[in-house]
Amino acid sequence: MNAAIPVQRQLDAYNAHDLDRFVAEYAADVEVFRPPAASPVLSGLPAFAAHYARNRFTLPDLHAEVTNRIVAGGIVVDHERITGLQADVVETVAVYKVVDGKITTVWFF
Repeated sequence: MNAAIPVQRQLDAYNAHDLDRFVAEYAADVEVFRPPAASPVLSGLPAFAAHYARNRFTLPDLHAEVTNRIVAGGIVVDHERITGLQADVVETVAVYKVVDGKITTVWFF
């Protein structure tokens, strides 16, 4: 499977504020990192889903736009512009590791 497929599906669900479709693209043991921290900020699908339900999908204007995507095997790197998260546009780089069609690890820079 092309690693970009689950990453695109989770982005589409994110923009639709569809939590069930969003978390369906992630592995049960998903880990989210915010370097330079060495430990994950979120670990496991229940904590991941709760965070997005509480802190993201309650924001009515939340929207992410991919301005550039690089796919190398099971790694997808997205440069994203996020609106509706705070007053200004947030630019971030998200690196997704995909294994067996599920996102297992995310690094947000």
